[in-house]
Amino acid sequence: MNQATHAAPAAVRADIWLWAARMYKTRSLAKQAIDGGKVDVNNAGCKPSKTLHVGDRLRLTRGEERLELEILALAEQRGPASAAQLLYRETEASRTAREQARELRRLSGAGLNHPPRRPNKQERRELRRLKDFP
Repeated sequence: MNQATHAAPAAVRADIWLWAARMYKTRSLAKQAIDGGKVDVNNAGCKPSKTLHVGDRLRLTRGEERLELEILALAEQRGPASAAQLLYRETEASRTAREQARELRRLSGAGLNHPPRRPNKQERRELRRLKDFP
């Protein structure tokens, strides 16, 4: 009688958990983020091989987003997004700060640097010349 039981692991590497929880698209991107200092575990630095446990608190930065998470479950395999959302809980302070930052970016029009007017014929030619050069 050989039954396979899928018990949750007691500890998981940080880069594997971040990938399984869909914080990063690939494990190598998770590793680069950790090596770049964008991930802290329990208010301390982190290495990709650091073992995470249930109850640990993560602080990570993705682009302009800053997330504070509490680990609720561990996983070594990447599953569907609905399963990944059950692995962590975002703190209320983090959620409100992230929503405020999003609203501030929306109101300020960040990323929408439109020129005051359309380029004329001479400016269009100049733009084409600039784009053609490597």
